[in-house]
Amino acid sequence: MTLRFMVAAAIFASITTTTFGVQPDAEPETRRIAGYKGIWFTLGQFYGKGSGDQAYAKVSREPVFPYGDKYSGGLGTYTAKHTPLAIYSPEVEKTFFVYGGTTGPEQRHLLCMISYYDHKTNQVPRPVVVYDKQGVDDPHDNPSLAIDIKGYLWVFVSGRGRSRPGFKYRSTQPYSIDGFERISEEEMTYPQPHVVGKKGFLHLFTKYTGVRELYWERSENGVDWTADEKLAGIREPGDSRGGHYQSSAVLGDKVGTFFNRHPNGNVDQRTDLYYVQTRDLGATWTTIDGQTLETPLEDVDSPARVIDYASQGLNVYLKDMKFDHDGHPVLLYVTSPGAEPGPPNDPRHFRITRWDGANWQTTMIAPTDHNYDMGSLDLGENADAEWTVRIPSAPGAQPWHGGGEVVLWASRDQGDSWRLKRQVTDNSEKNHNYIRQPLNARDPFFVFWADGDPTRLSTSQLYFSDRSGEHVWRLPYEMTEAFAEPQLLASPNSANAAKQND
Repeated sequence: MTLRFMVAAAIFASITTTTFGVQPDAEPETRRIAGYKGIWFTLGQFYGKGSGDQAYAKVSREPVFPYGDKYSGGLGTYTAKHTPLAIYSPEVEKTFFVYGGTTGPEQRHLLCMISYYDHKTNQVPRPVVVYDKQGVDDPHDNPSLAIDIKGYLWVFVSGRGRSRPGFKYRSTQPYSIDGFERISEEEMTYPQPHVVGKKGFLHLFTKYTGVRELYWERSENGVDWTADEKLAGIREPGDSRGGHYQSSAVLGDKVGTFFNRHPNGNVDQRTDLYYVQTRDLGATWTTIDGQTLETPLEDVDSPARVIDYASQGLNVYLKDMKFDHDGHPVLLYVTSPGAEPGPPNDPRHFRITRWDGANWQTTMIAPTDHNYDMGSLDLGENADAEWTVRIPSAPGAQPWHGGGEVVLWASRDQGDSWRLKRQVTDNSEKNHNYIRQPLNARDPFFVFWADGDPTRLSTSQLYFSDRSGEHVWRLPYEMTEAFAEPQLLASPNSANAAKQND
């Protein structure tokens, strides 16, 4: 039997470590960084024989455990529970995006960044620091983004548990990243802010109340918020703790969220799949078929449960949620037999679960080699369009670690069957991961992501791709001018993509 070992802080003594509770004041004036430098991170949670301080050799820093950390690498667009990270604004023809940045190639100093891609000029400006997480190196504190009906940009900076608070920031001018003001400081992790037309905000988030439970709050203007209300805190009989992760989306006045559960609070046993939705900013929550639910949800066999994965012995890792053109929810996720990385917990599969108007349908897309491989779901522009996912399902330079090569899979029958359409990246030096699709995504900035070497501290660069996957651009790591054009990269050879179908 394998054992889990928490890696001691000394493992990366030459790299910085997280400092809890350090909360500097807001930036006194706009601070820009001369390039797009993504944050690199290791959870420091290894599995196998030996003690934690032996996880990396003292000289080479090569992993002793062949399948590495639970997750690590370039995590600028992490986590799957931070959403949205990018929004296309037709009013100014810009895609605004947030990410976790850092101060240099050898640094793990987390900066909560914002920028935009200008579709008219094919340029990006030097990105802006919304909040400097001085002393913190953990991308769990990455930001999420919202744009209100007046065009103000809202950056929700995640906290971490009860040791580091979260923050809400608002731009000082509509559609501008030139300045931000702090609106609030509060307990919130994994922020998922949704603007529901003229009604205002519905914010779904996590609080560490035994251990990770789901909450919501609402606001008409983003400044004045209701009290936090608990959405879910499911417990098995006899358990003193619980927990959930969620993935949510908005369509018109409807906000829906899928979530899993953590038996007795153990995230390494996350399982099952639930779905709830609201049409009145959380005043009423229902099942998919309209059954009103009493919140917080507390029972394992709640009518909100979609699939009992616990009885199948499978873990559930949520990735991305969308509504289809009939207004039905669809979820992209990964299942696996356990939390430990590597072949012992194969098979791992990307799946979708969708509501077809009468029943829940689940299908497999493709195998993958890591629980924390993360991608995006695109359901097309109309009811007849093909569905696609962009996922790191091809092994990259660091196989059996988080991420890989980005692959575009497509379905012509609403997810019932899938084919490999194109390999988006190939022969990369570092794994690509956390491929995110902006709200209202428009070419060429249709998805964006970061790369990084999960086995050692590395630079992490940011990329974006058009919808076809034929063209990939890399954002400039260094900038000498106020604006720069992203670098267009060579497309992978089509023969390499064809080999994936063998």
